[in-house]
Amino acid sequence: MQGLLRRLLPPLYAARPAAARAFLARRAVPAFLRLMALRPAAGAGEGEGGGFLGEGGETPEHGELENVQQKKIFEESKKETKQMEEPYPADSVDSLMAEMPFVDTDIEDKFIMHTTSEINIKKKRKRTTGKEIEEDTERKKKKKKQHKPNYFISLPITNPEINRSIQTVQDAVIQKDQRFSKAMVHSGSLHVTMFVMHLSNKEEISIAVGALSDSKDFIEDLLKGKTVDLSFQGIHHFKNEVGFVKLAENDHTAILKEIAETMKKIFQEKGILAGEERDFKPHLTFMKLSKSTPLRKQVKKIDPSLYEDFKSHYFGNEILHRLDLCSMLKKKQPNGYYYCESSIVFGKSHEADLVKEALHRETQAQLSRLNQIKELLSSPEIRMKIRKELFEDRHKSNSKWKSCIDSGSPNA
Repeated sequence: MQGLLRRLLPPLYAARPAAARAFLARRAVPAFLRLMALRPAAGAGEGEGGGFLGEGGETPEHGELENVQQKKIFEESKKETKQMEEPYPADSVDSLMAEMPFVDTDIEDKFIMHTTSEINIKKKRKRTTGKEIEEDTERKKKKKKQHKPNYFISLPITNPEINRSIQTVQDAVIQKDQRFSKAMVHSGSLHVTMFVMHLSNKEEISIAVGALSDSKDFIEDLLKGKTVDLSFQGIHHFKNEVGFVKLAENDHTAILKEIAETMKKIFQEKGILAGEERDFKPHLTFMKLSKSTPLRKQVKKIDPSLYEDFKSHYFGNEILHRLDLCSMLKKKQPNGYYYCESSIVFGKSHEADLVKEALHRETQAQLSRLNQIKELLSSPEIRMKIRKELFEDRHKSNSKWKSCIDSGSPNA
């Protein structure tokens, strides 16, 4: 036992061996002493020298001596038991244990506290992490809201042929599903977005107007008198939520992309938050679900089969002659086009061509109306109807004059 104590508590046993031995003695009182107190003495049942045995096989002298020994053993045992029940002295092993560090710490309580603390830390970390995520999300939303685009550079669509073709597609889609009438882009609003930006106040709008004006010289140097002729053909979509007419990929489209990048840099150099991270993909939108919130709730996707017949349709060409700085939020113009803060036009000769083209279209419209009137007059039924109306009008006029003359009215 002492050897075990030496191995388990070597510092304690080396420091106070007497106390360690006392501890061992109290914890391991010899049991055989108590058993010996109850056993008859060796040689019981025989008399010494063949002497007379008393009752129970013992001589009177031997029995008395044994009783005295048993009584002495019981007293010693009782004394040891009493000592075991008394508190340990100051130099006991317990007192040595008391000198050990963390002696007053309850291991179970410590473990429970540590576990609880870990749980609380995890919960706190979880709550903190959630809060950080929420704050980060809120910050991003706020930033996104602050810098949400509200202006854009527009390339307006002025070719009537493109407008008519898109109107044909829109009518075909609506005929298949009436709900999409709310998703159609007005013909007057048709345009190609060069890039978007966020303008917070009048000062930034004024800076953007100046940047647009500065862009004109750079674009004209880039074009060097060349014409950018954009060809629109085929229909595609963005995630089946936006339907648009594609621009045919050619040298003219490449020049348009270069113009967009050049202008974007000019705006950014002036401190305008212009452009987006994704690449510039010029397109002509004719329908989108985001135009109507109620429709957006009813319909999640635009079925491509609605415009399947026009997937490879040729819509016409648009010559780049004007770029506008337009507002997304201000009231649109009467013709449906966006509110325009400023514009740049390329080439005087081109402007003259535009005026001539407009006059030509107006002349053609007047001639069309005259031809319709001629066709009506050439019909025998219409001619008879007109003659009848003229005859009736003349008869009414004659009757009026006759009544005036008969009555002597001064109006006659």
